[in-house]
Amino acid sequence: MLKTKVKASSVTNLTDARYFAAWEIEWLGFNFDPGSEAYIQPQAAQAIKEWIDGVKVAGEFGLQSFEEILTAVDMLELDGVQIGRFGSIETLKALHENEVPILLETVVEDAGKLREAAAAFPQTAPYVEAFILNFDKNGISWGALQGRPVEQLGQLCREYPVILSLDFNPETLQEALESLNLYGINVRGGEEEKTGFKSFDELDELFEALEIQE
Repeated sequence: MLKTKVKASSVTNLTDARYFAAWEIEWLGFNFDPGSEAYIQPQAAQAIKEWIDGVKVAGEFGLQSFEEILTAVDMLELDGVQIGRFGSIETLKALHENEVPILLETVVEDAGKLREAAAAFPQTAPYVEAFILNFDKNGISWGALQGRPVEQLGQLCREYPVILSLDFNPETLQEALESLNLYGINVRGGEEEKTGFKSFDELDELFEALEIQE
């Protein structure tokens, strides 16, 4: 059992999927945005999905329309979707009305601009299960959040369910868990070194830090 919920994003291979499922994470994400380097064809995602169980499968979308997203949800029997910050409020409402759980991702441009990044939270909160605050896309480290930014982040975590996407190590992860009321964290899949083989040393350390010792 883990201390917080974990979402694995951009999974492209069965090796990653089985690894994350073994750790009993909450969500396994497949990127269906054709413009992304992590894009996976729906047929490939379906093939991987058939080999795993015990985790929720989320489709990660870009600017696709509500109709395209709902078609993918139905075809792949997805447990939820991840929508980017430019997803329209109409799309969020329509998905919510169709009982599709939504994770709404916001990419943070600067550690000092958390208020701007979270400006739409009050409007979108009724329709989403959790907000993903993505710091790692712009290389924002835990150290850069110290001081006023982490105070603002703490306030957001008290008001909303926040999943933090940040390049953690075991030490910074422990600090974040102790200082923030996190809903969860986001980790990422990656390429295999060769088919069926991949080193998980860094992720092992992270998950070991998350594991509740019985």
